[in-house]
Amino acid sequence: MGGGAYGRCGMKYIGNFFSLPNEIFLLGLSPGELAVYCYLRRCENQKTHQCWPSYKTIGEAVGMCENTVSRYVKKLEERRLIAVEPTKVTTKAGVTRNGTLQFTLLPPQNVIARHYEEKLAELELTTERQRVQELLKQQTQNTPCAPV
Repeated sequence: MGGGAYGRCGMKYIGNFFSLPNEIFLLGLSPGELAVYCYLRRCENQKTHQCWPSYKTIGEAVGMCENTVSRYVKKLEERRLIAVEPTKVTTKAGVTRNGTLQFTLLPPQNVIARHYEEKLAELELTTERQRVQELLKQQTQNTPCAPV
């Protein structure tokens, strides 16, 4: 196997950078969500889109405690930017134990497309409300007052 440095998340450094789609900034991620997502992107295997850093490792990298990292991971899962699965390991003694979590980074294009669809639906709803308000305004202006 060739030389090269390996990071704490177990991925070989091929270069000193990772890619991040520009549209990720349009999704309204909190700074914490963005930090955790960026770290996972940094660690991911480009072929499998998976990585296995611990909450502790992520927290040390982004300056958060493990519980905070866990909370942001759950939010990223809810947004469908990542999938998280537990793994199992078998010891030499044959005992099966919990392993590290396996993070799979999902294609952000799906989330971005859904985001644009939601924004378009909001815009259409706002436009319809404005149209109805204008019709009601016209009706009240055209309706004579009833005599008392």
